[in-house]
Amino acid sequence: MEITGLQWGITLALILGLLAYDFFFHVRKPHEPTIKEAAIWSSVYVGIALLFGLVILWMDGPQLTAEYYGGYITEKALSVDNLFVFLIIIASFKVPRADQQKVLLFGIVFALIARTVFIFIGAAAINAFSWVFYLFGLILIYTAGKLIAGEVKDSESDEADNFVVRLAKKVLPTTDYYDGDKLFTMENGKKVMTPMLLVMVAIGGTDILFALDSIPAIFGLTQEPYIVFTATAFSLMGLRQLYFLIDGLLDRLIYLSWGLSLILLFIGIKLMLHALHENTLPFINDGQHVPVVEVSIGLSLTVIISF
Repeated sequence: MEITGLQWGITLALILGLLAYDFFFHVRKPHEPTIKEAAIWSSVYVGIALLFGLVILWMDGPQLTAEYYGGYITEKALSVDNLFVFLIIIASFKVPRADQQKVLLFGIVFALIARTVFIFIGAAAINAFSWVFYLFGLILIYTAGKLIAGEVKDSESDEADNFVVRLAKKVLPTTDYYDGDKLFTMENGKKVMTPMLLVMVAIGGTDILFALDSIPAIFGLTQEPYIVFTATAFSLMGLRQLYFLIDGLLDRLIYLSWGLSLILLFIGIKLMLHALHENTLPFINDGQHVPVVEVSIGLSLTVIISF
């Protein structure tokens, strides 16, 4: 089914409206959300995402609805993994609690932009080259292996001191203190960066790395760009509030990496099976399609919810 330009336009307006509301009514005035506030707004954004699935059911039918819910649940699970890295980066920079909301909202907006770029690059690549499924499948299986081995969490503890941040420090002098939520401040009559800007650079660089894993995961469930975009966008909504819910509860979520690794491994295998089914590579089965069992969206949704 073809998604109309009107449907795209209304959807984009809704997402931009939610981001604007979040900024003007929650983030603009620095404060630390209470657990109650974070829980309520996390629930609100999840509710909006679930209701949007019913809109897709009404406008586009049950197939795309199932793909949307499968993609949303997968991306929501992966976005929680993002938060662990955000926790590490924000803690390493000692960002004041009242100013953390602005950093998180920037991370969400940047993640949405980065993922949108990768979505349309990925969609174009998939339409032109079916072998891309092999690449995406291998990326997910490799990432699942790293999660199981515990390498992702360990290696990402140094993300705040990555190459991008070191390069940024060389471009402009930086203060050792925060000036509210300002990105630049005046020191000895000169305009200098504050650590707040470096935090955002680190968050943005990490978002790009996560997009490389996130987009292949959802392309394993659907190849419709509209569903990929909406499932990804709504999974990012409410991420700021969720951050304050899980902060300090890391010890209780000891099985998160295992759950995520199993989801990624399952989708990676599904992608590889689909790649074999659509095979055009001459060194595999003489360039002919390989008769394999493909995983249905119903089974995919069941497995994702179970994990």
